[in-house]
Amino acid sequence: MQGTITDIDPFDLPEWLGTDDVVWRADAGLQTGHLVRGRLTADPTGADPTGPGVSDDPGEIVCDLLAVDEAYPAPVVDDATRLRVHQAWRHGQVVIGEHGSRMVLAVPGTRFGPELVLEALSRLARAVGARAERYAALLRLG
Repeated sequence: MQGTITDIDPFDLPEWLGTDDVVWRADAGLQTGHLVRGRLTADPTGADPTGPGVSDDPGEIVCDLLAVDEAYPAPVVDDATRLRVHQAWRHGQVVIGEHGSRMVLAVPGTRFGPELVLEALSRLARAVGARAERYAALLRLG
């Protein structure tokens, strides 16, 4: 079943994504295919507790990675959404949206490798006004 992605404005996301150290944790291995479920969490251990950039309300949000070019057994998203994702990527951005009831980072491709995960997170960091060095990824084998 084809779906669409409803855009999420980066300014509507929690403030800690732009101020704290953030870790994206995969719930399963990258071998799961075009959709890798995960979550973003504030990492208080990476921040100086007395310095700037420490959120009063650290938290966790669901954030999956979605490769939009998978077409078998059915396309993941409709053609208009796929085109929008490719255009954003070409311009150094990532589509942040809601697919189903979960937040996703939508990228071109059919599956994920470590480099693509890091690039998607780097683009998310840029979108929320954070430095990419404040983001980390915890990947699972398998």
